[in-house]
Amino acid sequence: MSTLILEKKPKYERIINILAVVIPIAVAAILGIRQKVELGAWTKVLPHVIGVINTLTAILLITGYYFIRKMDIAGHRKAMTGAFLLGAVFLVCYILYHISNESTPFGGEGFVRPIYYFLLISHILLSIVVVWFVLRAVYFGYTNQIPQHKKAVKWAMPIWLYVSVSGVIVYLMISPYYS
Repeated sequence: MSTLILEKKPKYERIINILAVVIPIAVAAILGIRQKVELGAWTKVLPHVIGVINTLTAILLITGYYFIRKMDIAGHRKAMTGAFLLGAVFLVCYILYHISNESTPFGGEGFVRPIYYFLLISHILLSIVVVWFVLRAVYFGYTNQIPQHKKAVKWAMPIWLYVSVSGVIVYLMISPYYS
């Protein structure tokens, strides 16, 4: 497997900073559009695909952590690259679903309701925050800037893992209410 090699340049860090702001704003703007786009019935399966993506991402994150603890850099890089690519696929699926389907209201009642909303809100807020850390971690890892990579990963890994796992839990809690 050939490896992507990026140069160490400040312009890449500026691009990361811009993307970390633009991506969440663009997603919010897209989700704010009230008029839905008709993409077909196939988009109804996207929440289930997203649930699988979040599950696989969590597994790859844990696998990547395992590999780095064993000093298997190649295994770590493959697992983390896979998690990063799944994140990109997740983003596309998420946007496609939400531009073509109305939001599904949560139908749970009682004590489960505040739990659901706590998980959902924390998931959403941390998914915005984690973009910057993940982009930096990937950039520093691919440019072999290991001290900076470790600093970014210190925050990226737990937040990203929480976002992935909470995404699965939120999906499982709301899935009975998909029409």
